[in-house]
Amino acid sequence: MNKIGLIIKREYLRRVSKKSFILLTLLTPFLFAALVFVPLWLSTIKGDEVRNVAIIDTTGKYASLFENNESFHFIHSDKTLDEYRQGGDKEVFAFLSITDDLLNNPKAAEKQVPAELSRLVNQTLSKQLESEKLVSFNIPNLKEIIRESKINFNVQTIKWSEDGKESASSATVASVIGMVFTFIIYMFIMMYGAMVMQGVMEEKTNRIIEVMISSVRPFDLMMGKIIGIGFVGLTQVFLWGIITTILVSVGGFMFSGGVDVASLQAGPQMGMMDANALASSSGNEIMGIINSINIAEIGISFIIYFIGGYMLYASIFAAIGSAVDSQEDTQQFMAPVTIFMIFALYAGIY
Repeated sequence: MNKIGLIIKREYLRRVSKKSFILLTLLTPFLFAALVFVPLWLSTIKGDEVRNVAIIDTTGKYASLFENNESFHFIHSDKTLDEYRQGGDKEVFAFLSITDDLLNNPKAAEKQVPAELSRLVNQTLSKQLESEKLVSFNIPNLKEIIRESKINFNVQTIKWSEDGKESASSATVASVIGMVFTFIIYMFIMMYGAMVMQGVMEEKTNRIIEVMISSVRPFDLMMGKIIGIGFVGLTQVFLWGIITTILVSVGGFMFSGGVDVASLQAGPQMGMMDANALASSSGNEIMGIINSINIAEIGISFIIYFIGGYMLYASIFAAIGSAVDSQEDTQQFMAPVTIFMIFALYAGIY
């Protein structure tokens, strides 16, 4: 056991003292924080240019619906697309061509345009067509009836403890927590398992292994290397967590105002979480959901699966490193191991 301890100490001190470890530990949290705040910063940037959009409406019903804003100026044009095409008008950024009643023939032609303009056109026309459709039913006060019939209902999940005590819970929150912890284990194993394999290959290449085997059992060498590199990874992840938390906290004060929420909502939506359900929940309900999560059980299970998964796959990576002689040969062995890890990742998610 003393020899394993010496190997763990050697692996740990040798790797944490490298410049690459220090730089990666200090710079990676900035990348994590950038993933949070760069989209917020981009949402605050507004272009000064007002772009002209020509509306060619042969029906005369829809051109008046579009109002100018800080980004687009709508021009009600009597020209045709062919006339614009032949004239080569460079002042017009985009064209909206409507040639028929959209309620009967819902087609409007646009060239490739920014998502903001496309969204504005779709919302404006959809609202008008919805109003026309409701009027066509000839039912008095139909709009008011539909407005009053809209009810936002969210089922409340109640969790029973062993003593019968009730508490609010959320399957969505529990799923997200499980996904986050599963992804952490996956990334840790991929990064530091590969480091174990690389370390074994380096010692083989430098012929150090021949000297070490003469005084240390192969099992002690493998365990010392796996545990030592595991401690290196835990140290790095721990430091990442602290630095990232500090950066996010500081950035939260800086970006607390001036964020364009509408622009953020127009981006990729989170399919895994019901944002409306969470937004409609009161503060007490949210705190009840958080308190209903068994932190101790999740933490213990995470540690067990974390250690077990790392030990299992790091041993496989070490075996691969001992079986090959070059970096190119590892690619053939990495494919089946990666497939098993991806399968385990998706199995954990579902």
